[in-house]
Amino acid sequence: MRERIKRVIRRAQFAAAGAAIGGGLGGLVGRNAASTGAGFGALIGATVAEKMGPVDAMKERFDRGGDDADAEAVAE
Repeated sequence: MRERIKRVIRRAQFAAAGAAIGGGLGGLVGRNAASTGAGFGALIGATVAEKMGPVDAMKERFDRGGDDADAEAVAE
């Protein structure tokens, strides 16, 4: 349950950052572009967060020096 909450929070943080960046860049063009840019930025941020989750988990396993069973699970 704790891992699930962490994943949701990470996704929300990345989505918020993406929305801010996209909205800022779109705001240079106009008001409509700002809202569209914020939407696309949030989508991209959430997608990046989803892709980084497995990488973070694998990094933690290697950092704590998991046994051979952990290494086999990561390889599959």
